[in-house]
Amino acid sequence: MKQLPFAITLDPGSSLANQTGSWRTMRPEYVDRLPPCNNACPAGENIQKWLFHAEEGNYHDAWQVLMEDNPMPGVMGRVCYHPCEDACNRGQLDEAVGIHAIERFLGRIAWENKWEPFIDAEPSGKRVLVIGAGPSGLSAAYHLTRLGHAVTIREAGPMAGGMMRFGIPKYRLPRDVLDYEIQRILDLGVKLELNTKVEDVERAFAEDGFDAVFVAVGAHLAKRIDIPAHAAGRILDAVSVLRDMETGAEPPQLGRRVIVYGGGNTAMDVARTAKRLGVDESMIVYRRSRKEMPAHDFEAVEAEEEGVLIHWLRTIKQIDETSFIVEKMEIDADGRPRPTGELETIEADTLILALGQDVDTAFMDRIPGVEMASDGVVQVDASMMTGRDGLFAGGDMVPAERTVTVAVGHGKKAARNIDAWLRGETYLKPEKHELAGPESLNTWYYDDAPPTVQERLDIVRRQSGFQEVLQGLTEDNALFEARRCLSCGNCFECDNCYGICPDNAVIKLGPGNRFQINYDYCKGCGMCAAECPCGAIRMVPEIV
Repeated sequence: MKQLPFAITLDPGSSLANQTGSWRTMRPEYVDRLPPCNNACPAGENIQKWLFHAEEGNYHDAWQVLMEDNPMPGVMGRVCYHPCEDACNRGQLDEAVGIHAIERFLGRIAWENKWEPFIDAEPSGKRVLVIGAGPSGLSAAYHLTRLGHAVTIREAGPMAGGMMRFGIPKYRLPRDVLDYEIQRILDLGVKLELNTKVEDVERAFAEDGFDAVFVAVGAHLAKRIDIPAHAAGRILDAVSVLRDMETGAEPPQLGRRVIVYGGGNTAMDVARTAKRLGVDESMIVYRRSRKEMPAHDFEAVEAEEEGVLIHWLRTIKQIDETSFIVEKMEIDADGRPRPTGELETIEADTLILALGQDVDTAFMDRIPGVEMASDGVVQVDASMMTGRDGLFAGGDMVPAERTVTVAVGHGKKAARNIDAWLRGETYLKPEKHELAGPESLNTWYYDDAPPTVQERLDIVRRQSGFQEVLQGLTEDNALFEARRCLSCGNCFECDNCYGICPDNAVIKLGPGNRFQINYDYCKGCGMCAAECPCGAIRMVPEIV
């Protein structure tokens, strides 16, 4: 049994333990604290609540709670970089709860059982246009529909999904999962118009009769860089390569050796894709070290496992057909890369640029009141509304981290604010409870329970095809994993306080109703607070 260094213990000799009689100076009170997983989720999921149902084996209720915030759990359980797990207090006891794996399991079991999200909103009579069928647009459409509004999505491309489809390879996100979860949103009554590029937003208001517009155009434009070239060889961009893989076009002819220039997740994805397309050598050139790379470390680990060679601290200086002159870099005291003057040559048939993406927001230039930065990013207020009344924006095109989870969260936030605006109201976000830090837990009550290990596809099959790499949980190990949750900051009726109170001052209110304190009997000894596993009781000064 491991204990954290900050676990609460009750010292019998302390003043807290010896407060007895009618001279009580501190009193216990039940509190609800904010679980760190909930606090860290960009999509605003009530993770602890759906985990509570999952650990009871009530997967349907767990899924319904999850669907209140996130319409695509099967997608999110695969592509989210799960900051909730980075924040999980269990990670300081042994290892974090595998939240993403349980979410993915719930997505699968919902599919198998044909579950449908519960919606009871009355039709509002309002019409909302969503521009872009990526994660933010789909999320907004889903939540607006749940709120009773009629939603139309107009998508410039031939398929819905945005960068989930055109930027994330199939070995990370199987297309049947993506297609199913998109279709479930459309089945709620959302109208989808493909191959329909919106050039005039004002027309949507004036002529098409929409009451509000949410713009969620993804970052599909590849950034370019000028590299001196005596004779340029074959140069592609990562976004185009991944898009061509999705649209059914002929796979790009990459040759035997490929250099991918960049250090983000897209660079890792396209390098791994090249390996699957049969190149002999897939190499990444990145100007910083592994520590500074924007890609998540597990992406680099998986790429290296599959045979991708990563040249850290290198920058391309010149191209001469298939010869690439690179300069070695070093990280200075301020953490910035600086050139060393030391050169080397790498031979490759193709260069793929993976230097980031921009958003094409030129169509919004003509809209009065809309402010944009030099890179095309649109400015929005706290309600996600632009300077044009009734025009909202989210996802890649507003200042924020560009991930699927952030985009889904933007869609939900925008929907709530659009709903309030359409009703002549202002959406007021509920105040957050205080954070349930690890110091509030009593870890003595928790056994060591190592996380469930998700199986991975063997290396040979990973290198030669696009089958999904990371495998899902079974019902048995999903249940085990859910039960590793510590319920940080919120009472789960373990009865510790009831059983340990020396004065019978704790009153049980029945299943689901928790407890209350009879202060006529409570002496303020603090034993209930000290022995609460999840930190749902605190001691406060007595008010005389």
